[in-house]
Amino acid sequence: MRWDGISEFVYVAEHESFTRAAKELGISTAQVSRQISALEKRLNVKLLYRTTRKVSLTEEGRVFYQHCRGVLDGLDAAEQAVSNLQSKPQGRIKLTAPVTYGEQQLLPLVNDFMVQYSDIEVTAFLSNQKIDLVDGGYDLAIRIGKLSDSTMMAKKLSRRTNFVCAAPAYLEKYGTPHSLSDLSQHNCLLGTRDYWHFIDFKETDSKKTDYGKDADKEKNLRVSGTVQYNSGHSLVDAALKGLGIVQLPDYYVQKYLASGELVSLLDNYREPEESIWAIYPHNRHLSPKIRLLVDYLAERLV
Repeated sequence: MRWDGISEFVYVAEHESFTRAAKELGISTAQVSRQISALEKRLNVKLLYRTTRKVSLTEEGRVFYQHCRGVLDGLDAAEQAVSNLQSKPQGRIKLTAPVTYGEQQLLPLVNDFMVQYSDIEVTAFLSNQKIDLVDGGYDLAIRIGKLSDSTMMAKKLSRRTNFVCAAPAYLEKYGTPHSLSDLSQHNCLLGTRDYWHFIDFKETDSKKTDYGKDADKEKNLRVSGTVQYNSGHSLVDAALKGLGIVQLPDYYVQKYLASGELVSLLDNYREPEESIWAIYPHNRHLSPKIRLLVDYLAERLV
């Protein structure tokens, strides 16, 4: 009996009409009225103001409505979850991601995902600009670093580290920098920004392994050089050919650091790892196909 009248009350509150609520529920107006009257009697409180022209909530009705709406939403979500277990994920996913990360890390995994779930279709737009998901009709975005949009839901997928490195030939010719101030004497290969990120530890060695206690030491250091490209691959190529020192994410330089073709520099000043996030519009009924893809990526990105 505790459920009796709940749906009728919520529909009347939202439609401000017994007639429209009855039509939506597929029952008679008289039945809606009887159920709500019984509900008010059971609660011993008046939930609705009724006139010949308008139906509105009392103060108690507004409070009760908020709770009842949440209960019905939860019931809908429970039914949807059970239904999802019995259905095969299908439909289109529209996503956006940074260009290089999307090309090298993300989309190969998305392709693997589509092999496994053949009824899924994907539209991906790679851009280093932050795109408005709602205006663009996107289901999902991959973002790197600190998140600024608190209106979105987010799940951490992985992390990345930026390395400062150079070819052995360059270091043999121009020397190895040992402090941040030394970089002013070197040719720094620039991307789209004219500064690099560091943690500048100056007090104690212990802080070199404790970023959290020294967060205010994060530093953007302005650098300069003879090269500025908006392509990470081109910057790696320039560094490999001994043109200068570069700062790039791990997925550009890992294999060259492992082979010795590049040497990691200024490791004590390396900034903390940046988080890689999946963000999506706040929606109490997250689409099963989106949830499945996000979980798939989280398991496989390292």
